[in-house]
Amino acid sequence: MHATRRPGLSAPRGRPSTLELDEVARGVLREAGASSPFLGYRPSFAPTPFPAVICASVNDAIVHGIPTGYRLRDGDLVSIDCGAVLDGWAGDPAISFTVGRPRPADVRLVETAERALAAGIAAAVVGNRIGDIAHAVGRVCRDAGYGIPQDFGGHGIGRRMHEDPGVPNEGRPGRGLPLRHGMVLAIEPMLIGGRDGYHAAADGWTLRTNDGSRAAHAEHTVAITESGPRILTARKSES
Repeated sequence: MHATRRPGLSAPRGRPSTLELDEVARGVLREAGASSPFLGYRPSFAPTPFPAVICASVNDAIVHGIPTGYRLRDGDLVSIDCGAVLDGWAGDPAISFTVGRPRPADVRLVETAERALAAGIAAAVVGNRIGDIAHAVGRVCRDAGYGIPQDFGGHGIGRRMHEDPGVPNEGRPGRGLPLRHGMVLAIEPMLIGGRDGYHAAADGWTLRTNDGSRAAHAEHTVAITESGPRILTARKSES
């Protein structure tokens, strides 16, 4: 594993480490008879295959955080991204949350990520285009004053986790591929609490904000149908 524990951070015993969360996720997948599309995945930008079944991104980590022995502590802002492959089909959701007593700014950031996700899903209708989803997501983010990590966004999904088309988190309405019945997209807003800039950490995977601001990430796998968007990764509260 290539990520290292960040110096000076500790947590009271009893709170899980991100590596322990990964172990829980492995058990859930195993019990469901599913496999992980994350484990062993190695896109062109990655120096090594991904070593876990979840991405656990804490505080200034935007996405792709590798689970480690770091124990969550009061006030942390956490994004968990966990995909699954079941019966030959892939799903890819993510959620951000705070640990213990939250910072008001973090609550607003997470709520905005969810609003951006909802806006993107609402735009995922037959007759619209990819640019309509991108514009809907980006407008919520920018209107709230947040940054967006360019070059990273959502994607098509089906038999494989990453398929065409790409789904940017910012764009012009009416542009891009037309949306058709039966398409399935992973829509995933990524919000930076400060400016747009980001960089890859030493592990080659984790994306961190350049200015040290916190980040949030939300994602659903969504089917486009004649009767409107259908969330395939709906949480219990959304069912």
